[in-house]
Amino acid sequence: MRLKYNIIYLLFIAIFALSCNKKETSSENSEEKTEQPEENHEEAPQTIASLTEHQIKAVGITLGTIEMKELNSTIKTNGLLRVPNNNKATITSLYGGIIKTLNVQVGSVVKKGQVIATIANPEFIQLQEDYLTTNSRITYAEQEYRRQRELFDNDAGAKKNLQSSDAELKALRTKKASLLRQLQMMGISPGKINNGNMRSGLVITAPISGTISSISSQIGSYVDVSSPVAEIIDNNSIHLDLQVFEKDLPKMRVGQIVHFKLTNNPETEYDAAIYSIGSSFENDSKTISVHANVTGNKTGLIDGMNITGIVSLNKTTTPAIPNEAIVEADGKFYVFVKTDKKPEIHNEESHEKEAKNPTETKSKTINFEKVEVVKGSSDMGYTAITSVKEISSDAEIATKGAFFINAKLTNSGGHEH
Repeated sequence: MRLKYNIIYLLFIAIFALSCNKKETSSENSEEKTEQPEENHEEAPQTIASLTEHQIKAVGITLGTIEMKELNSTIKTNGLLRVPNNNKATITSLYGGIIKTLNVQVGSVVKKGQVIATIANPEFIQLQEDYLTTNSRITYAEQEYRRQRELFDNDAGAKKNLQSSDAELKALRTKKASLLRQLQMMGISPGKINNGNMRSGLVITAPISGTISSISSQIGSYVDVSSPVAEIIDNNSIHLDLQVFEKDLPKMRVGQIVHFKLTNNPETEYDAAIYSIGSSFENDSKTISVHANVTGNKTGLIDGMNITGIVSLNKTTTPAIPNEAIVEADGKFYVFVKTDKKPEIHNEESHEKEAKNPTETKSKTINFEKVEVVKGSSDMGYTAITSVKEISSDAEIATKGAFFINAKLTNSGGHEH
């Protein structure tokens, strides 16, 4: 009898254990089911933007295709504007004197031979006096020489007297030549000198054509050979001194075009052509100087200005699109390609959109897919690209207004509200 009760008791325990296992399994399954929708709710970033025809027209979005363009590969360099020393000049006076007039100021454009200033010194009068006196003595010496010559030829004069008169005449002629040259260097015409028009001053002229860059003297100051009056720079001969790194040197060639901009005025672009490539490193910078002549417009260029230049290398034919078609996001570059793909929209969001603006959902929309690309060289408003994801050769891309499409995609937060 007791055995019968024990068997019944064991069967009851077994049935109870099985029922507990089923409840745990069912509860676990229910938890998995409740958690599953949460996992499915996580979504990938949205890459499809949908715009209506009205939006496209309003912001001026235009479509185009990837073109094959002949673009220049380039090297970016830094450098300075320089004027060669043979196109710079320091204006000085050959003789000391007091400045009486100063006819220029900083920035004045002058021509070679133009009068810059005038100086006065009583010694100038003495120099002209010596010239006139020497001329008169030469006239007398010539007459004396002819007289001694006649006497000697007729055996009436001593040879010593003839030689003395000859030496005197030659000495006076030498002195006249020296004085004549000095007067010419002073800007005084020897043939116009007489007792009534001796000049007390002389002019200082520009040795080259150019622009006055500095003035060191003023009216009333004393100047001599060691005192500069002003300086002239001929900016028409300005050139670039580019600093090129060692790794880029093999790519440089004489005749290559350089497009450059001033550091303090990046709005204006200038052109130059390489005419010389250095053969030694500059100090400890491990760069080589490359010289280029500025061509075309030189307005606003001054010696010593810092510049940023782009050296055009060889031309290559490559897929390219307008610069405006490329947008940057998170350190990467993208284009927007017209596609038939639809953006992911939840049902409840779609119902809300229809309720708020039923006419907008019925209007025609165009979808754009955000595709990553790698930028290459840029030239003439176009940029070479290499697509990370294959883009069809006849695919239409947003060539203008890509920034607006990217902003709409970003602001939507991955959904089309």
